[in-house]
This record gives sequence, C-alpha cells and structure tokens, in this order.
Amino acid sequence: MSAGDKGRNTLPILDRYAESIGLAFQVQDDILDVVGDTATLGKRQGADQQLGKSTYPALLGLEQARNKARDLIEDARQSLHQLAAQSLDTSALEALANYIIQRDK
Repeated sequence: MSAGDKGRNTLPILDRYAESIGLAFQVQDDILDVVGDTATLGKRQGADQQLGKSTYPALLGLEQARNKARDLIEDARQSLHQLAAQSLDTSALEALANYIIQRDK
C-alpha cells in the first residue's frame, strides 16, 4: 500500500472516530448536567433543563444516555483499532476517548 493509499483509507476512519467522539462528548456533557456537581462543572446543575434544552438524558433517560455514551466510545475505539492495524499510532486519540467517558466536568 502506498502512502497515498493509506491516506485515502485513513480519512473515512478518522471521520467515523471524530463523529463518534464528538457525539460522546455531547452525551457525557448532558449527563454531567444532570448528575454533576455545580462546583466542579462551573455551571449550575440542571442548567440545560432549566433552559429547555433537549438533552440525551431527557430524551433517553439517564441510564440509556450512559449506555449511548459508552457505545459511542466503543465505536470510536473500533475506528482506532482499524488505524492501529495500518501501523498508525493512536495512543493520543485513545487517551482522548478515555478522558471523554471518564470526565467529571
């Protein structure tokens, strides 16, 4: 496989990773708005609900929102496995995925 072929094959995988990780960040943010500590978050707990925003916990329930976030992180990790199979270093992207699902603010 030439370098050009690797780049063409890599972009769609990175797109899937970015889509999954971005949505996981939003779902986790919505979860933290419900269960997070106001002092840690830097905003009032429940602020999104008070503003009438549609959130994943409001739409799916808290447990299903948590499952959705975990599923999205797993999808992102699957993309990373594909990149690693092309001998690409994915450690920084893996660290980002771990941070997003574990963050508390």
